[in-house]
Amino acid sequence: MTNMKHTILSCLLLVSSALTAQTQVNTYTAGVTTDGAVFFLPKTAIRVTVLAEKTTFQPGEYAAYAQRYLHLNGVGDEAGVSHRIIAVNQMAVGVADSTKAYSVKFNNKTAATNVALAEDGVLLAINAQGTPQQLPERFVAAKKAPQPDPHQFLTEEILAAGSLAKMAQLTAQEIYDLRENRSLLVKGQADFMPHDGQQMKMMLDQIDLQDRALTSLFSGTSVCDTTEYTFYVYPSGNIDNQMLFRFSRHFGMVDADDLSGEPYTITVTDLNTVPKAIADGKKKKVENTSLYYNVPGRLRSIICHGLNIVSQKEMPAAQFGNVELLSGELFNKHYGTRLWLNPVTGAVDKLEAEQPKK
Repeated sequence: MTNMKHTILSCLLLVSSALTAQTQVNTYTAGVTTDGAVFFLPKTAIRVTVLAEKTTFQPGEYAAYAQRYLHLNGVGDEAGVSHRIIAVNQMAVGVADSTKAYSVKFNNKTAATNVALAEDGVLLAINAQGTPQQLPERFVAAKKAPQPDPHQFLTEEILAAGSLAKMAQLTAQEIYDLRENRSLLVKGQADFMPHDGQQMKMMLDQIDLQDRALTSLFSGTSVCDTTEYTFYVYPSGNIDNQMLFRFSRHFGMVDADDLSGEPYTITVTDLNTVPKAIADGKKKKVENTSLYYNVPGRLRSIICHGLNIVSQKEMPAAQFGNVELLSGELFNKHYGTRLWLNPVTGAVDKLEAEQPKK
């Protein structure tokens, strides 16, 4: 969880913006200053995660005899590496918008106010414990089970065979014997039946292990490794088929200018769910204690591989909406107002206020 900076202000809020006489045109750095604090509202980025699988194939020693003795068709006889994309996911995340920086001034005449900021300076809450955005945990590949060495299961007769073809024939017969023994165990017709269920499971597991190991001498072995890649897109307007990444079946993820990889593109569309504010040339009257927040719009993001859509999602977008004012009267010390902003969009998630006591 992202740590938050908490600033105890002995005041109500005095917020300045580019629209008011209190404007301070500076390069803002979020955090505490000598006379107050500075915070940002967020803009929305698109976080794209790609799960890619690398498969390394090693042919079996008896690959040439796979069809003859085990009736396995299409068995590869050359080593190789291939790559494929398993999944493409996207989600909205909030990042500090440097164009929406506001200063908070101290005022000793009012009650203390607790302002919670995220590490990047985004305002999370006032008079309350803010909740930073939660990102999914980084993908961690599962540990691979050790691959058994098939040669440890070869009988003396197989090892003494005078040719590779004879070894393959005898190994295939050993595989068929294992499968027959398994069938007899399951049917309860084996000469030596296990005493209980646990012993039965152990015997079946051992037969399956030997079967897989010996069969791999014909079919070969494939080892898979999965890797997660993360990309960020920061839309400021509509995006039309912008290159996101390139991916090659032979080499995996490659550089954007590497033509060995096929392009995956992203298209972002502003859904225009929030009417755009129209400037009338008049200065708006802003209370000294007014608070700015986002009214987010929505976007549609589509990721394509050629003509095929691999991921499509609609999500909120702070930059495709408007910035509005929350009356500073709500923060009068008599109300005990508590405010929570959405860490991704900067919208008001929750507002609580108590009626003043008479």
